[in-house]
Amino acid sequence: MGNAYLRIPALWEQGARRTRNQKVMSTFDSSAATRTHVLQEETFQNMLTLERRRAERSRKPFVLMLLDASLSPDAGTADLLMSRVTSVLLKSTRETDLVGWYKKGVILGILFTEVSVEVTTPITEILHSKVVSALHHELSGEIGSTLAVTVHLFPENRDRDGAEPVADTRLYPDLYGRGSKKSLPQSIKRVIDIAASGALLLILSPLLAAIALAIKLTSNGPVIFRQERFGQFGARFKCLKFRTMYQNNDSRIHQEYIQRFIAGQSGSENTEPGKPAVYKITNDPRVTPIGRFLRKTSLDEFPQFWNVLIGEMSLVGPRPPVPYEFEAYDIWHRRRVLEVKPGVTGLWQVSGRSRMCFDDMVRLDLRYCQSWSLWLDLRILIATPRAVLGGEGAY
Repeated sequence: MGNAYLRIPALWEQGARRTRNQKVMSTFDSSAATRTHVLQEETFQNMLTLERRRAERSRKPFVLMLLDASLSPDAGTADLLMSRVTSVLLKSTRETDLVGWYKKGVILGILFTEVSVEVTTPITEILHSKVVSALHHELSGEIGSTLAVTVHLFPENRDRDGAEPVADTRLYPDLYGRGSKKSLPQSIKRVIDIAASGALLLILSPLLAAIALAIKLTSNGPVIFRQERFGQFGARFKCLKFRTMYQNNDSRIHQEYIQRFIAGQSGSENTEPGKPAVYKITNDPRVTPIGRFLRKTSLDEFPQFWNVLIGEMSLVGPRPPVPYEFEAYDIWHRRRVLEVKPGVTGLWQVSGRSRMCFDDMVRLDLRYCQSWSLWLDLRILIATPRAVLGGEGAY
């Protein structure tokens, strides 16, 4: 119930469940009546970002509750409603909980920090029931049709079957609202992506056709390999590559390696004496002879210019992970997927590729996300041909 959209009357019928969890709920009884104001929108969203960063390090979850009055028939009604709701929230939450505007005048937010998830009933249900009960007690049932409550747990519960996105967007207002300062540079980046990928697909079409023919003549199977990957904010898409492996191979080889790689348990077995560690499968039996050449020269990645052209990827950005890779991520690793659109090349590719352990690779991706600029993209694009031609770390 990490993102349950519930109206207040629906939870009013859960009195029996609240009784069973009264001991847990009592920890949220408050002497917060001394608080007389809520945090402004910018401050509250900054605190949400800081709390998310803290939770990534401490692994201690928190809950974001949003009370949305956008269903109110007019602005005056919404203002009066939120004024009354604010008074109730300040009295019914702990002093350590943060109450503020998630969206000024329309959506109030509460940050419940240091919560426990080791209870029979999900903590999201417990907190939801407590706040709903307080609102009904103070304001009666008149607000049920105009106020909606959503509850969001961080870290999010990942749905392995793909029915839910991997990121709850309400927990990342700093990322979704980033366009105010960088909207123009990001628009320019998109224009460059479209123009460059379109031109490259056209100019390289004879080479792409020759590669396709070579693959078709040397092994059975399709020319293009389509693999599900995660894009920005966990959006799933089909990443395109030239097929470099034999058909019907065992994916467990790569899956098991990825799990060891992320856990920091790989590298030494591929290391030659006197040389840096290699963090990649160097003698993969699934790879065809032509596939080894394509991987060594990175020509297998060229079909991804189509992913760039249609907006699923960018020329520059972190590499998009496969779902089983994402499942093995630590909490802080996930930021490399969430913060920017994935790319064909990136800071990691021009800084060592397979010579880096996974944590160092993620740190490079995060550095790119935090310091992104058009100039940085240009520097990476200029450095990419040298990295590709040198073949350092490519297998």
